[in-house]
Amino acid sequence: MTRRGFSAVLAGLGGFLLSGCSVLTAFNTLTPRDPANRAAVGLAYGSDPRQVLDVYTPKNPGAGPLPMLVFFYGGGWISGHREDYGFAGQALASRGFVTVVPDYRVAPAHPYPDFMQDAALAVRWARDHAAEYGGDPTRIVLCGHSAGGYLALMLAMDDDFLRDAGVDFSLIKGAVGLSGPYDFYPFNVKESILAFGQYPDPRATQPISYASRPHRPPVLLIQGEKDKIVGVHNAVNLDRALRQAGNASTLHLFPTLTHPDTALALSVPFRGKAPILAETAQFLHRVTGADAAVR
Repeated sequence: MTRRGFSAVLAGLGGFLLSGCSVLTAFNTLTPRDPANRAAVGLAYGSDPRQVLDVYTPKNPGAGPLPMLVFFYGGGWISGHREDYGFAGQALASRGFVTVVPDYRVAPAHPYPDFMQDAALAVRWARDHAAEYGGDPTRIVLCGHSAGGYLALMLAMDDDFLRDAGVDFSLIKGAVGLSGPYDFYPFNVKESILAFGQYPDPRATQPISYASRPHRPPVLLIQGEKDKIVGVHNAVNLDRALRQAGNASTLHLFPTLTHPDTALALSVPFRGKAPILAETAQFLHRVTGADAAVR
């Protein structure tokens, strides 16, 4: 594709990043990639057609097992495809993580807690298969954007999901949320109504409801202040609640970033928008005690 054509794809992304639309597919196909291996494609972690995942590994992993990173994409809990986030999988893998990118069941056919159960099962798969890809099953970290940020932080806040999946909560060493919703009840948009509206205890669906529990893993919350989709209060409130309870939380607000920007900044063409990939990698290396990132 010509530079003009690629520029047109970039211009068309905008708010459509989270919708799983063809523009995002084209972007993921055409964008320059970080050096990393797509080590496995479409592996099943459950029996449902949506319970599949891809694995990305560094090209030069160095010595010793690497931390396992599970990345959850967004899509308002109603859409999304792992194939459209290869740019994120390769970016994170190139920084020294064995990176798992799962699909998961979505609403309205599969409202809460179905997608949370899938997220926990994907983490269990990462633990069980870590050694096959040079990973360390005792050092697992979570990351996600938008609705995927919700999945990552909900797993880090409410240990019941991982326990029910047979995963020791102590294996989770940290979590990063990129523009995620964590404190959004009452439900007042189509996506949240479809995903959570029928659950009998709506407060129990909110990550912030578990922030006062002791011994939550350290979290990094990244949020654009120009976000028109997920309110800034979500990250601000969760950060405050965690710190008040004595849990470790770091909040970074970017004044000029929109909702899609915090995901796009993981990609090579948009990396100049903000050092989100660098901050994410630095934080996750610190909490896992890993060596400096490799490429």
